[in-house]
Amino acid sequence: MGRRRKGDPVHGWINLDKPKGVTSTQAVGRVKRLLNAAKVGHGGTLDPLASGILPIALGEATKTVSWAMDGEKEYVFTIKFGEATATDDREGEVTAESDVRPSDDRISEVLPAFIGEIDQIPPRYSAIKINGERAYDRAREGEDFEMKSRRVTIVDLVLEDRPDRDHAVVRCRSGKGVYVRSLARDISVALGTVGHVADLRRTAVGPFREKDAISLENLEALGHSARDSGPLLPVETALDDIPALALTEAEARRLTQGQAIPALPVASRSPFKDISQGDMVSTMFGNRLVALAEIKGGEIRPVRVMNLDGA
Repeated sequence: MGRRRKGDPVHGWINLDKPKGVTSTQAVGRVKRLLNAAKVGHGGTLDPLASGILPIALGEATKTVSWAMDGEKEYVFTIKFGEATATDDREGEVTAESDVRPSDDRISEVLPAFIGEIDQIPPRYSAIKINGERAYDRAREGEDFEMKSRRVTIVDLVLEDRPDRDHAVVRCRSGKGVYVRSLARDISVALGTVGHVADLRRTAVGPFREKDAISLENLEALGHSARDSGPLLPVETALDDIPALALTEAEARRLTQGQAIPALPVASRSPFKDISQGDMVSTMFGNRLVALAEIKGGEIRPVRVMNLDGA
């Protein structure tokens, strides 16, 4: 018999505005203790020096974390020109310097070259594993190793502000897996200088937006009451970009039991007319998420069944 998890079966999402100086793991731990939740996860790590949106999944919402992580991200970051660092942020040792300071026009000319699918080399000080060991551990030990380039997607890049000649504030929308530190480094090099991230804030992760976020301080002020009030968002919040299909009680019961149901009757009641083989859908009975499912062989087959009566 498995060991019972400590904590309560709390289900849903907290759209947390993580402060600087707190790791993602620390933020998750504080939310877990605050809500006395048995199970928690998060939708994408933020560096300790970064602030902004850290979606935290509770209970059955952890089954939808991958959809949150796959969602489009938005960042606002400040590049400091003239200094490259070992970590590509302000924490690292300065490794190169340059007197070149690009003009606003030159920055606006260069940014479009980074929009679309690009090859990006992650920072040496990152959590990527190389032969089973984190890159940042190897870097701290002074090892000589190579970071492999990865294909990532940048949706948009805009010069937002120029506080002074040493700094540029850039807004970025991207797909998953983008390292903003690498982006700042590479933009600086393309501008004929060197640079690093001086400040970083994430303003969106999929449907989780800055304007709707709650600070850790305000969440802690609410205490346990946060479980019964606005900050706790529905389990299906991370699934905004996939079709939601309405089920009858009998259909919901079958999916809950792990059984497939015929797709045609459900699809005929749905406003979504372009659902096809292989598509992922969320299935709902009233306001309750029943399962994440796949359309296959004329059936709706459960992939992740939700147990919202307990965890």
